[in-house]
Amino acid sequence: MSITVYSVSGAPRAWRVLLGLAFKGLDYDVEVLQVSKNEHKSPEYLKINPRGTIPALEYQGLILRDSIGILAWLDRQFPDTPLFGATPDEAATIWQNTLEACDYLRSTTNEVLFSIMVEGKPVADVGTAERENMISCVNNLKKEYQHLENFLDSSDYLSGDNPSATDAVCFPEIRLLERAIDTKFTAMKTLGLDSFAKDFPKLEAWKERISNLPNVDKTMPPHWSETPEK
Repeated sequence: MSITVYSVSGAPRAWRVLLGLAFKGLDYDVEVLQVSKNEHKSPEYLKINPRGTIPALEYQGLILRDSIGILAWLDRQFPDTPLFGATPDEAATIWQNTLEACDYLRSTTNEVLFSIMVEGKPVADVGTAERENMISCVNNLKKEYQHLENFLDSSDYLSGDNPSATDAVCFPEIRLLERAIDTKFTAMKTLGLDSFAKDFPKLEAWKERISNLPNVDKTMPPHWSETPEK
């Protein structure tokens, strides 16, 4: 019986799981649910995940419903090419960096991109409280990018010399920003987020490094193949 991952196209937490599987070279099937059709709240899916959230993973009768829990399980079930390191010190570094990214990078990315990418709202006018709040959020996001940039001073990946759970968590967030630049360029330029590659060259090189790993292309959101709306 194969691994089945339940996902929503572009959902970062499910994307983490797909990347973990890709890093390990494991085969899997994906069930892409349509939020517009409320499929994640359907009776069939609620039997798999009563909370109606993404992701979920099924394997030989086992059901897991948390992205980090799934990555940790993958290391126990399929120990080759570990996502959380081969030594206690490596594990400590990877767990710390991974959980910090879950807490800080995910929230700061969401604070900036949710209203623009999901709700379709324009950037608020200069001088408004909403604009000032957004600028504060952008500055916080840039601080997180710089934090990750610093990790790459001495290694190719965010927690060492090999792809890890940290990379699986951070890559979707960086690609979401790139998607925003591709599809909402005016808004991103207004917020000063249009020059990511120039401002964070090590992260840009890391993003390309991850993108070129085997099978990572298969994890990309299906709907991103549509023509960007500049």
